Amino acid sequence: MVARVFRALIGQDEVVEVLERAVAAAKTPEPGPASPGAMTHAWLFTGPPGSGRSNAAIAFAAALVCADDGCGECNNCRTSLRGSHPDVELIRTEGLSIKVDEIRDLIVRSAWAPSNGQYRVVVIEDADRLTETAANALLRAIEEPGSYTVWLLCAPSLGDLLPTIRSRCRHLQLRTPSTTAIAQMLVENDGIDEVMANHAARASQGHVGRARRIATDEQARGFRHRVLQLPLRLTDVGSCMAAAAELISASQEESTREIAPRDEAELVALQDAWGAGATGRGLATGASKAIKELEKDQKSRATALNRAFLDRSLLDLASFYRDVLLLQGGASVALVNDDMEDEVVQLAEHTTAEATIGRLDAIMVARRALNFSVAPLLALESMMLSIRVG
Repeated sequence: MVARVFRALIGQDEVVEVLERAVAAAKTPEPGPASPGAMTHAWLFTGPPGSGRSNAAIAFAAALVCADDGCGECNNCRTSLRGSHPDVELIRTEGLSIKVDEIRDLIVRSAWAPSNGQYRVVVIEDADRLTETAANALLRAIEEPGSYTVWLLCAPSLGDLLPTIRSRCRHLQLRTPSTTAIAQMLVENDGIDEVMANHAARASQGHVGRARRIATDEQARGFRHRVLQLPLRLTDVGSCMAAAAELISASQEESTREIAPRDEAELVALQDAWGAGATGRGLATGASKAIKELEKDQKSRATALNRAFLDRSLLDLASFYRDVLLLQGGASVALVNDDMEDEVVQLAEHTTAEATIGRLDAIMVARRALNFSVAPLLALESMMLSIRVG
């Protein structure tokens, strides 16, 4: 029977089996012949966005500190999953990079003895964002592990980390969950209507978190539909320039909608901590610097989130042309964008498969350019010019 903390992992049966064996081995003083090497001090979880690599690492951490191997109900499990367990250090980076100072502080904390269990577990959700100096600092800690410290790193692919770090970690590759598995999860866990669940599962292209967002957030569905309408309007240079600007504006609006309440709450909490609203002279000395540091962190987080929304938008556009290409090739496969079947059919009939492949290539080029910090407007204008019809 699968431990409760692992049940949220959709379509990852092989990974769950490995992790459960590791948990069992970690709790056994003298590992038997069936479990040599089942547990190690450093793990690397990779997989495409939405596959659940971070969820797998956090669930593993919870199981390691749980007296019942991941029951999902005890205080150890609940606090681990929330990121508040004293023996589980959860690093969630929403900025553009993880700096060396942060890793050095983390290494010091990781050396502390566990407060109430056998292990002290460190989860780094975005290990691919480590700067070079931060990665080298982390490498030294992994090379000389403590007797009770377990490192769990998460990244999109093996190539996103230094080879020296990869070689010292046990690697687990998560797969993209199937549309059927995601739809079933939305129906059973979230009470979503079956029709909407199937639509969201297809539209998410295997991203569990995005599927839930599409299924439950009407504005998110509207944003996606707005993006998918852009290719239909690309008739000349002017329309391409306008579409690029609109895509950036729409992505910024969506990211602001998601992050603005949190930014405001953080600022209010910080101001309260420095004496806002108290009688006397107002904010304490040093408050201005603290507020500026918070604003800097929030700006970095907003930049990263804007890029994430742009990337999701480009993937949505790619799914549109994927559907067009399938029709042009005569493939009997369900469309991702079944709600735009008429538009897909029309474009498939009036263009060639070669042209569609070229448009898909242009979208991928734009994605790579954005990853290398090319000015978003220039990258998207070039892409729009490449994918317009005629």
